[in-house]
Amino acid sequence: MVRSLWSAATGMNAQQTNVDTISNNLANVNTTGFKAQGAQFKSLLYQELQTITTTANGAPKPTNSQVGLGVRTSTINQFFSQGSFQDSDNPAALAISGDGFFKYAGTTDGEVFYTRNGNFTWALAETGGTDLVLTTAEGNKVLDINGAEIRVTGNAVASRITIGGDGKIYYPNEQGVPTEVGPQIGLYQFPNREGLQRIGSAAWQVTPASGEEINENTAANGIKKSEIVQGYLEGSNVNVATEMVNLIVAQRAYEMNSTAIQTTDEMMQTANQLKR
Repeated sequence: MVRSLWSAATGMNAQQTNVDTISNNLANVNTTGFKAQGAQFKSLLYQELQTITTTANGAPKPTNSQVGLGVRTSTINQFFSQGSFQDSDNPAALAISGDGFFKYAGTTDGEVFYTRNGNFTWALAETGGTDLVLTTAEGNKVLDINGAEIRVTGNAVASRITIGGDGKIYYPNEQGVPTEVGPQIGLYQFPNREGLQRIGSAAWQVTPASGEEINENTAANGIKKSEIVQGYLEGSNVNVATEMVNLIVAQRAYEMNSTAIQTTDEMMQTANQLKR
């Protein structure tokens, strides 16, 4: 009877994690570049009550007797389906159509992150002057196809800079004809993007499970290149209706495990009150 208490308790812990994951998805429904997550579960060990034996006449009994010991959270998966595009007045806003990621530098030397959040800005270079550098909203430098900063020299006006689908940067010359300036924005893919380590709401780092980055600019055949769309941002891929259904299911599962604990408690109370 005590076994049922602990089995139900593991179920409540697992469903609490499930509710927490769903709640985080709903909280980030309007977060640019956010990718939804989902909790996955697996059964705990089984206790063998009776092994496979033989009958009275020597014939084998084909089944044994086992009882489960509950459930646990095995993984929290990431879903990288494409989010919807949202119009933006920011001239440096970029959205990715495809499986690619932007790459930007962290605050520590050699530290890099990958993101689908293209809410970038053109900032003045730290060295002074009028050079512009492409950065994230937090001020981190976005990197080009060679892993270097993206700088536009001269007296460029940020609102007049255009970016092509391949990441090339253009600025109109004296005749008003767009001319390529600055380096090409880098796009990167991974052998297993689900293995990336999430950092915050819309940034990731490489792990052994994800494999090393694949530069789309130098990738061999077999990699479908992504396309950059200027003037748009990729919204969250959270489906509110689906998350609400999952939340109801998780809540009911939590209640059922709670009821199992209550029932076990009542059975133990009845047993303790028995008299000769």
